[in-house]
Amino acid sequence: MLLKVVQMAVLSKSKGDNTIMDRLKNAARLMVVSDLDHTMVDHHDPENFSLLRFNTLWEAIYRNDSLLVFSTGRSPTLYKQLRKEKPMITPDITIMSVGTEITYGPSMVPDDGWVEVLNQKWDRKIVTEEASKFPELTLQSETEQRPHKVSFYVDKNKAETVTKQLSEIFKNRGLDIKIIYSGGMDLDILPQGAGKGQALAYLLKKFKTEGKLPTSTLVCGDSGNDAELFSIPDVYGVMVNNAQEELLKWHAENAKNNPKIIHATERCAAGIIEAIGHFNLGPNKSERDGVDLTEYKMKNPSPAHDLVNVYLFYERWRRAEVDNSEIYLASLKGSCCPCSVWVHPSGVELSLNSAISVLRKCYGDQQGKQFQVWVDQVITTQVGPGTWNETENMHAGPSQHGEARRGTLVTVVISAKEGDAFDGYTYMHVHQTWVEEAEETDLPIWF
Repeated sequence: MLLKVVQMAVLSKSKGDNTIMDRLKNAARLMVVSDLDHTMVDHHDPENFSLLRFNTLWEAIYRNDSLLVFSTGRSPTLYKQLRKEKPMITPDITIMSVGTEITYGPSMVPDDGWVEVLNQKWDRKIVTEEASKFPELTLQSETEQRPHKVSFYVDKNKAETVTKQLSEIFKNRGLDIKIIYSGGMDLDILPQGAGKGQALAYLLKKFKTEGKLPTSTLVCGDSGNDAELFSIPDVYGVMVNNAQEELLKWHAENAKNNPKIIHATERCAAGIIEAIGHFNLGPNKSERDGVDLTEYKMKNPSPAHDLVNVYLFYERWRRAEVDNSEIYLASLKGSCCPCSVWVHPSGVELSLNSAISVLRKCYGDQQGKQFQVWVDQVITTQVGPGTWNETENMHAGPSQHGEARRGTLVTVVISAKEGDAFDGYTYMHVHQTWVEEAEETDLPIWF
């Protein structure tokens, strides 16, 4: 089930920018900038396990003080399609169409300043006219043709020759053009100022101007159009284990001795998690890894961490991956205020204890099935001493496209248990509403 939230993120003078700056009172402690296909998303992982591992880690530990940036060659159309197919969380910033479009938050507010940068010495009409003269080039689908990107397919053996000839032609026509070949078949023609690396450099400059340059930035990729990301000064980089030959070749020729860039031993999102640990950028384990983080939670109490783990328990309960024990349910009830209320998406109100009792009926009902639960954009706001308001999207169901998924926007009021030492949280109020793609069915929806 895909998560979408009513939260905007950004950073310049545009609408979306203000929301990022408001959410981050200080500089982000970590900014992860990741390609999607075969980097964050593993298309050879039917269970999407490594992606779900990253989601859990990010929402539990990083969401409230860090930034997630997806940098993809996909157009907005194909990016939205991927979100329907895979259990992806919502990034703060999306760089699309090989660095020619920058948008902010789930509403995808465009960065008008970036558009002005790309307009310099760019004439799409001339680019299309000259490229159409090459029979070696096959135009990609209409969705992949963007204001500052013209995309073709080309045979691997002809790519180098065509690129050189086109570059000379565009130079003679007075254009400042960049041609990127990647994936063994994709040839993209962009303004010289465009590209994943330039888009990232533009964002970092804006953050620096605001006095909120991220403490650490980790870039992640697998193919040739990601190479520019690794060229940005002072960033950490991870080439995932399944990186393509073109990126590995670039690394060997340009950054072989750079200790800030590693070739991971793990594939895709698992390689990104590996890099976070390798460079000591922060925690890189979550309870989804089967690790007991009780000690970490005691030292670093976080309402978001607690809530993410409640939903992870819900997934495991329905998959029968934990014992069918009353002890678990008693522990959950012990974390609920006696007067707490749970508002179901249909409008029905129950006490939280009654809602937890519903779990008895659905233990193991998803055993052996591809059933996952994930949350997106867990945003925590302190509303009083020891009290927080949290919003997030919860999704439950198969993580594969084409099967029934459901999702709710959840608002939770939570408070720290009284005492001299931290002893967990008490849930005061839970309110759920359906998200756009959800349909009412008989599947139990829990907080």
